[in-house]
Amino acid sequence: MAKASTSAFVCQACGAVHAKWAGRCEACGEWNTLVEEASSAPPGALKAEKTPTKRGPKTEFIALNSDVETPPRVLIGVEELDRVFGGGIVPSSATLIGGDPGIGKSTLLLQAAARLARNGVKTVYVSGEEAAAQIQERARRLKVANSPVQLATETDLRKILSALKEADPGFVVIDSIQTVWSDALEAAPGSVAQVRACAQELVRWAKKSGAALVLVGHVTKEGTIAGPRVVEHMVDAVFYFEGERGHQFRILRAVKNRFGPTDEIGIFEMHALGLTPAKEPSALFLSADAEPGGGTAVFAAMEGSRPVLAEVQALVAKSPFGTPRRSVIGFDSGRLAMIMAVLETRCGLNFAGMDVYLSVAGGYRIHEPAGDLAAAAALLSSLSGNPVPARSVFFGEIALSGAVRAAPRMDQRLKEAARLGFRRAYGPDSSPAADGGLTVTPIVRLIALVDLLAPDAANA
Repeated sequence: MAKASTSAFVCQACGAVHAKWAGRCEACGEWNTLVEEASSAPPGALKAEKTPTKRGPKTEFIALNSDVETPPRVLIGVEELDRVFGGGIVPSSATLIGGDPGIGKSTLLLQAAARLARNGVKTVYVSGEEAAAQIQERARRLKVANSPVQLATETDLRKILSALKEADPGFVVIDSIQTVWSDALEAAPGSVAQVRACAQELVRWAKKSGAALVLVGHVTKEGTIAGPRVVEHMVDAVFYFEGERGHQFRILRAVKNRFGPTDEIGIFEMHALGLTPAKEPSALFLSADAEPGGGTAVFAAMEGSRPVLAEVQALVAKSPFGTPRRSVIGFDSGRLAMIMAVLETRCGLNFAGMDVYLSVAGGYRIHEPAGDLAAAAALLSSLSGNPVPARSVFFGEIALSGAVRAAPRMDQRLKEAARLGFRRAYGPDSSPAADGGLTVTPIVRLIALVDLLAPDAANA
């Protein structure tokens, strides 16, 4: 006799199962994320069997120091993409790529699939969101229509797996995982249960077949990949495709990679023929000339093994309202509040009644604490109206005591700044000496930077 179907309430943010509906998920604390989904068995009905009905092969253990063959890699042929993957794609791996709608995920993956197909790798592109004619039109626009890529438009998991087993490809793109559904579940497509089950089946097939699998994931309004975080645990690598639509560049950022670095980025430029690797990534986020009136400072950042120079812009203006406004783009708002508190407490500055706007030019986002000194320099320059010294860079972490702490890989930051023609660098006292015409000025405490850029504001 068939079991009666029951329902449970599943959190769409974390995947936690609740017996009844509630406005707030007790597991992750998110509001209005519980959705009713059908289940084939009531909670607690699944129990462990006393005796197994079928015995499989025994689990074999190996020594920790035993010789294990390193997984071979397949080069895609796109330099920036191979960099993020860690030197190429690993067979039998699963990768999840997320990004805002229209950012260029499908364009990048179609170009990668076409490049691999031309290199002799059997490639399959499965789309659940677009018609075949739309993808073919994009391929003609990107000049890759003649590549031997096998295209399919399907959302049924059973049919997709059957077609993949028959085709036996080496590289597979599923665009996107939220559109795939399984008839074994009564949940709606795109729900937590469907996304989790479909992703698990596809990853299992990739591990058995030896194919490299790439899943495209939707992004929520908070900027995270939609669906339960358990999907990120299933795959071997998680990449985020970032960028502003008003700018021509895009950043592919690795946040998880079992076969490579987790702090690497790939920088692409959007052109009429699709996405191409940036020719000069470290100078891509800099303006041609310094902004008049001050308020800008260049930060020597590190993204994985690559130094990148980014321009930090600040505007401090008198507020016409009782509550001053704080607006931040590309920088952590919490760190900005901390920097302002240190400037007020340790350096005697006053931001009361002042609106503060801080932005990183070009849509770049600063994630490392070493950007504190550049943000402080931009704030001081805007507050006093004195521009920072020409062709200068800043880096260093600001402590709550007002001290400037060391940043990792300072020698690489200085070498890149010198290569791009910068003449001065302001950083921690432990900064190494630079060559190439670059003068390094140590900043031990933040008050030294205030005396340099805003002496009148500090004495007011």
